[in-house]
Amino acid sequence: MTDHIHDLGAGFWNIRGTFRLGGVLNIGTQCSLVKLSSGRFIFLDSYALTDEVRNEVMALTNNGQDVEAVLNVHPFHTVHCAQMAKDFPQATFYGSSRHHKKIPEVSWADDLVESDAVAARYPELKFSMSEGIYYISPNEMIHAGSLLAYHPASQSLHVDDTFMSPPIKLLEAVLPELILHPTTKKALKNEPNAGAQYCDWATNLAHEWRDVRNFCAAHSYLVQFKEGGFEKALVKAVKKARPKLENA
Repeated sequence: MTDHIHDLGAGFWNIRGTFRLGGVLNIGTQCSLVKLSSGRFIFLDSYALTDEVRNEVMALTNNGQDVEAVLNVHPFHTVHCAQMAKDFPQATFYGSSRHHKKIPEVSWADDLVESDAVAARYPELKFSMSEGIYYISPNEMIHAGSLLAYHPASQSLHVDDTFMSPPIKLLEAVLPELILHPTTKKALKNEPNAGAQYCDWATNLAHEWRDVRNFCAAHSYLVQFKEGGFEKALVKAVKKARPKLENA
């Protein structure tokens, strides 16, 4: 897999990147570039851009000068933050409290990425925080929680880990088009009805964001749904998981 940039229209580009577990197995990663109504740009997530993808991004963004912010929406996606800060030194960097602790060399904004203040700055996007599960799990191996970002103009959803697509296209024949992160059950908060809260949140999201066509998930590939397909796939995935999550 080589890095690739997908122009999804209406000022939204999804960049499929490389991330190797143990330096061997490439499970992929992503960031997205969003053009604002002001003509400036923001990134969703950090990624060390290289070669043709870097050239294309720089051409779009006035050699990076028009990138005003980077929104790091997944607390455990920290590998590329320091390089991104070097590549776009004039940008404001938003992250979770974990980003602040793990990558202190980056000059983080005081406002956390999941704050209402950040959401209000970017009306081009809709945000939703996963509910019923830890956003930042006490267990460093559990990454199911995240801040999801939806770009209605391009019908593109940027999501890291919380929802996934089958890892390879061949599995689509036997797996649903969407799956919940394998650690979702372990990510449940130690609260009554946490499982039901998560399932209700995800189901409501499926309905609210039913117009999603471009599903951009971190560790898989770009999935393009037909009309109504995203809503149907997510509702199906949640329905299947609900008994186990509610009885956890």
